[in-house]
Amino acid sequence: MSRTLALPHGRTLTFGQPLIMGIVNVTPDSFSDGGINAAPEQAVAHGERLAREGAAILDIGGESTRPRATPVTVEEELGRVLPVIRGLRHLGVPISIDTMKAAVAEAAVAAGAGIVNDVWGFQHDSDMAKVVAASGAAAVLMHNRGHAGIDPDIDIIADVLDFLSRSIDIAEQAGIGRSRLIVDPGFGFGKTEKQNFRLIRELPRLASLGCPILLGVSRKSTIGRLTGQAVAAERLAGSLAAGLAGVRMGAAILRVHDVAEHVQALAVTAAIEAQ
Repeated sequence: MSRTLALPHGRTLTFGQPLIMGIVNVTPDSFSDGGINAAPEQAVAHGERLAREGAAILDIGGESTRPRATPVTVEEELGRVLPVIRGLRHLGVPISIDTMKAAVAEAAVAAGAGIVNDVWGFQHDSDMAKVVAASGAAAVLMHNRGHAGIDPDIDIIADVLDFLSRSIDIAEQAGIGRSRLIVDPGFGFGKTEKQNFRLIRELPRLASLGCPILLGVSRKSTIGRLTGQAVAAERLAGSLAAGLAGVRMGAAILRVHDVAEHVQALAVTAAIEAQ
């Protein structure tokens, strides 16, 4: 059964068939592309290409979340993302702002974004939930063990469920209905390789949260270590395998770098399952 989520700026997002979120990194130190789209005009051209290839959402980020990345100020992050949002909003494709800062989220939504993708699930910046509530935007709440660190002995599914339940409580207390929320188990964020792959296998357990699930496995180092691909851009085959497995396990959105290839893979899978 499909359902449609209304977003700011007259945009909508319809859940039913799996959706592809195309990644637009506007950073000089991205783990996946080495900053090749760091200039606004390059990032806009990249976003336009991803939209042509079938991206249902464009996720724009101005601060790398890779390990040991250099933090950036609000002003620097806004200087990176706002020109790109303004350059892509004419496409009519919903825009997501990938940020952990409430001030960036607020300005980004005003500029044309309709989704706030927070890698800390409203548990880093205390103003984030309030800003999202006032803006009418949807939100992606991601599980993150960055501060606690990797612990191979924990029950990672229980940890994810506990963290995301807390994030949803924060959102609802701020006045954000669950219908505006999307959850992300945070593949690669403070987890062992075994825990990462278990997340995909046990995605159905996240259905108890009552929110669509976003899965971001594209080009992650866990995949590279398994396949022997040290260069992130060479991890397409592994990314496709992990993403399709995630869709079978219930993922509603795949956040990817290689949009055309994922759109094609989903189309073939759908055709096979329709027979």
